[in-house]
Amino acid sequence: MINRRNTLQKRSNLLKQVRAFFYARSVIEVDTPILSQAATPDVHLPSLNTQVQVPGNSEKQTYYLHTSPEYPMKRLLCEGSGDIFYLGKVFRDADLSPRHQIEFTMLEWYRIGFSMQDLIDEVIELVQVVMEQTMLIEKLSYQQAFAKYAQINDVFSASVEDYQACLTQNNIPQIIGVDKDDKDLWEQLVLTEVIEPHLGKDGLSVLYHFPAKDAALAQISVENPQVAERFELYVKGVELANGYHELADSDLYRQRFEASLKQREQLGLTQVPLDENLLTTLSNKTLPDCSGVALGIDRLFALQQNFENIQQGICFGIEEA
Repeated sequence: MINRRNTLQKRSNLLKQVRAFFYARSVIEVDTPILSQAATPDVHLPSLNTQVQVPGNSEKQTYYLHTSPEYPMKRLLCEGSGDIFYLGKVFRDADLSPRHQIEFTMLEWYRIGFSMQDLIDEVIELVQVVMEQTMLIEKLSYQQAFAKYAQINDVFSASVEDYQACLTQNNIPQIIGVDKDDKDLWEQLVLTEVIEPHLGKDGLSVLYHFPAKDAALAQISVENPQVAERFELYVKGVELANGYHELADSDLYRQRFEASLKQREQLGLTQVPLDENLLTTLSNKTLPDCSGVALGIDRLFALQQNFENIQQGICFGIEEA
């Protein structure tokens, strides 16, 4: 039986540690809006929405609960905010498991002048501070991870058959309903079913230089246009953080957003309005060269306390709210 008072105190201590980490580095905490007229078009991030009666409008307006504070934070960066962090609630629909809640706590921060590797080092430092231990660090490129743990030496030229054979060799049960020709999906299955269980088993694992097709809003590497300046950090097979050397070109933002909208259409998903406020700001003011990362606080607390389910470390889960 978990002692509720004790858990609340430990979570409070963790939040205090996190804030102290950034205050000591003169990173400003910002409190961005939870409601927005726009939503992320990313097909993997379903948004919740609500109807708001805005004075002056005869009809109620649709507003979306943010899946991340990323867009308003980037507007602040363009306005000259300097280094900033957000620590608070975000919402992602249709995902509930021992590692997911619909409503959860996110830490997101942006560091001006930081390369991807600089930010990786800072994320590692923060996690070790919270975990109160020096941990074994493994840094692997996406390509190296597939070679080491899936015996797929060139992920960029691998075929659907290569991925299917890998799943069979690793005794992964047959997956029903997957398009046999959907290469990206089979690749993702190898990542989640074969590779991820090995990541962070003995400490921290950082996976970096994801394929350019999975860049999201990361820059493409100047040295190798096949890869994006994107990374993820894992502990005990759990993805804890996802970060980028941030894209700055407003035209590329619009192109990637519109590509996501097209993908939504192909998948039969509801279309969402793009964040024109962000796009306008990026067009009129330059996003400073920076790197940013989002980290799941509920997952971090569960890892710190050896909880099997993140719900053990929050006040009330969605089914109790």
